[in-house]
This record gives sequence, structure tokens and C-alpha cells, in this order.
Amino acid sequence: MSRRSTAKKRLVNPDPVYNSTLASMIINRILLDGKKSVARRIFYQSMYHIQEKTQKHPMDILERAMRNVTPLVEVKARRVGGSTYQVPMEVDASRGTALALRWIISSARTRSGRTMAMKLANELVDASEENGAAVRKRNETHRMAEANKAFAHFRY
Repeated sequence: MSRRSTAKKRLVNPDPVYNSTLASMIINRILLDGKKSVARRIFYQSMYHIQEKTQKHPMDILERAMRNVTPLVEVKARRVGGSTYQVPMEVDASRGTALALRWIISSARTRSGRTMAMKLANELVDASEENGAAVRKRNETHRMAEANKAFAHFRY
């Protein structure tokens, strides 16, 4: 880790269709091998599938899914006197959003299905209804933090 000043947060431009920075961030996380047009196509097709499946605005589903997946606490390894403790730490908003996006996309990729757009749409709908692999990951993280609450005094 660098001892210099922390890197400045880059501003993300909103996407052209929904005018949302969250949509732009998820497109950037879907991105593989620099093919942004493919990532955009996957995202917009998944939003169309969500619209067809739920008859609700897809951005509402996306925002609800993000709220359900964003963790509030996480554990970080901290070395104290030769032993390593899992110390629970609160997650700030930007890191929580980044973790939620990462978990949603990775769980969508591991899902069974035909296309990435369908897999992402299904994962987002499941996450908005508080089930799915990404929500399980968040619950597992919260359980780990709860189990290691005794080491909270090692917080840094």
C-alpha cells in the first residue's frame, strides 16, 4: 500500500439512456477486454428483460437490488502480536457500492443460463426480492462480522 496521499475519486459520467451513474458503473464492471459497446448491449438487454419480466421500471429494480446487496460491515484481517484477527469494520458508501456491484456481476456470471443479459437480469430481480447469490454473499459477510464482534476493539 502506498504511503503517499490517497488517490482521488474519479467522477463517473452518467449513461446516456437512463442518465444514471449507477448504470454507468455497472456497465464498467461488466466490461471485458475493453469492449464497452458489448458491455452496454448486455446491460441494456438485461434492463429490457427486467422490464418485460416485472412490468416495473428497471432502474427501480436495480436500485432496490443495490440496497439489498450493499454490505454495512465487513471483516478485515489485522495482525496483533503474532496472531491474525478478523476485525469487523464499517463499510463506507463508495466501497459498499463497489462491493455490491462486484458481487452482483460475479454471481450473475456464475449463474446458469443462456446469455449474460438474461443471467444479469435474473440476478438483479432476485437481489431486489432479497434472494440470490449476491444477497447470500452480503449475509455471509454480515455473519462473519457478527461472529468476530469480540475483536472490534482492534479496529484501526
